[in-house]
Amino acid sequence: MAPLARWSVRFALGIVCLSLGGCTQLRYYTQAAQGQYVLWSGARPIDDWMQDPTTEPRLKARLRKAQEIRRFAVSELDLPDNGSYRRYAALPRPFVLWSVVATPELSLQPLQWCFPIAGCVSYRGYYSKDEALAYAAELRAQHYDVQVGGVPAYSTLGWFDDPLLSTFINYNDAELARLIFHELAHQVVYVPGDSAFNESFAGAVEEAGVQRWLASAGNDTMRAAYVQYAARRQDFLALLLHYRGELEAVYASEASDADKRARKAQVFAALQDAYQLLKQNWAGFAGYDRWFEQPLSNAHLASVATYNEFLPAFKKLLEEKKNFRAFYAAVHTMSQIKKPERRRALEQLSSP
Repeated sequence: MAPLARWSVRFALGIVCLSLGGCTQLRYYTQAAQGQYVLWSGARPIDDWMQDPTTEPRLKARLRKAQEIRRFAVSELDLPDNGSYRRYAALPRPFVLWSVVATPELSLQPLQWCFPIAGCVSYRGYYSKDEALAYAAELRAQHYDVQVGGVPAYSTLGWFDDPLLSTFINYNDAELARLIFHELAHQVVYVPGDSAFNESFAGAVEEAGVQRWLASAGNDTMRAAYVQYAARRQDFLALLLHYRGELEAVYASEASDADKRARKAQVFAALQDAYQLLKQNWAGFAGYDRWFEQPLSNAHLASVATYNEFLPAFKKLLEEKKNFRAFYAAVHTMSQIKKPERRRALEQLSSP
C-alpha cells in the first residue's frame, strides 16, 4: 500500500474513532461485527445436518425437536415465521457471548452502554471470554463492581436469522422451548433503551408459550419437571430480590461510606448462607452454583428486577386480550408512547 493510501486509511480510521467515542469503542464494534459474521457464516441449514452421515444421532434428535418447537411458535404463538432457528452452528466454546455488567461500589445502578440498534443497555457482550475479562479488569481498576457471565443465546432483533447453537441445543425440551419463544418475542416488539419493558414482555410470551407447548406436546413427567424448575427459579429470584432490597436500604441510608462497605459485606455473606439453606430445600440441587463462582458484588444484583419488573402486567394484558395476535398489537401500541407514560400504563396493569 502506498504511503498516501496508508495515510488515508489512518485518517479515515481516526474519523471513525472520533465518531464512536474513541478507538476502544471501535475495537468493541469490530469484535462484535466479526463475532456475528463468524456465527452467521458458520451456521448450516438443519436439513444439511440431518442428511450428514457424520452428525451424531443425539444431535439429530435435538435438531428435530427444535424444529417441532419452531413450528409450534409460528402456528400457536404467532411468533415470526422467518429464517431464525432454521440453521444450526456448532461453537468451540460453552457460551456464544460473555456479558460484562458493572455498577459503582455503593450503588445498584448499572452502567449503561448505548448502541445503534439495541439502544442503551446495562451490559457489554464479548465473543471472547478473555476480552470480556480484560474489560472487566479495566472497570475494576476504576473501582466498579463487575460481573462477567456466560450467555448461551441472544436475539439480533430480526436483523439476522438467528441460528440454533450448540450452547443451548442440549437443554431439555421445555427449556429449549422457553429460550426459543423468548428470543423470537424480541423480534415482535423491542423498544431501544427500555430493557425492563423488553425482557418482561419476552418473559410473558415465554411463560405462556411453554405452558401451551407442554399441554400440547408434553407428558406428565415433563410437566412435573417444568413445574419444579419454575418453582426453583421463583425461589431464587425471590432470594435475590430480598437481598437486593437490603442493599438498596443500606445505600440510601445516611451512614458513612465505611459503614456502608461493612454492611454490604454482611449482606452478601447472608445471601451466601441463605442460598445454602435454599439448596437444602431443593434436595441439594446445585443449578445456580455458577452464579456464585465470582465474588459477589452489586453487579450480580443490578439487573435482577429487569427481567421481571413488568411480568405481571404483561401476563394480565395477555389474559385480557385472549390471543397472541391481539396481545402483540396492544404491546406494539404501548411501545410507541413515551417511556414515562408506558411505565405508568404497565404499573396500572400490575396493580390489583
